[in-house]
Amino acid sequence: MKIVKALLVLILVLAAVLVLGGFLLSPKFSVARSVSIAAPPDKVYALVVDPRRWKDWTVWNQRDPQMQMSYSGPPSGAGAAWSWQSKTEGDGRMTFTAATAPTRVDYELFFPDFGTTSTGDVSLAPEGAGTRVTWRINGDMGSNPLMRWFALGADAMIGKDFADGLAGLKTLAEKP
Repeated sequence: MKIVKALLVLILVLAAVLVLGGFLLSPKFSVARSVSIAAPPDKVYALVVDPRRWKDWTVWNQRDPQMQMSYSGPPSGAGAAWSWQSKTEGDGRMTFTAATAPTRVDYELFFPDFGTTSTGDVSLAPEGAGTRVTWRINGDMGSNPLMRWFALGADAMIGKDFADGLAGLKTLAEKP
């Protein structure tokens, strides 16, 4: 009986640390990754400004070939959107909020499972004969102390996907 009591106390203490510790964490997160691509900005921009092309270079649908995707709005630029449903990657919706050829695409990303909306951009800058691409996301997990732990680990969780996606974009853009 003492062991059960001690385990219950330990579980309660750990839960309290998670909740109370979460209030001490920042709710905001920011993740960014960059890559140099040996292709002109307008070629890279065409792969970024069209949501139908994201499946060709991002990693999420590669991890779940059964992912269901749908598109709405204009085919590219501001207002273009894509939604997905996935048993392994979760559900989401990305809407392009602004597009400035050939330098930047801003987006809003909504995850209904978390009830959160994040913003981000893919920026392109001339770099020699090629393009420097930076992919960013910024979010706010709100007042939920448990979601703040996600904000703390966002770079570790999202950064690899961004780096792998940019590697896919590089491969695609550098094809003749």
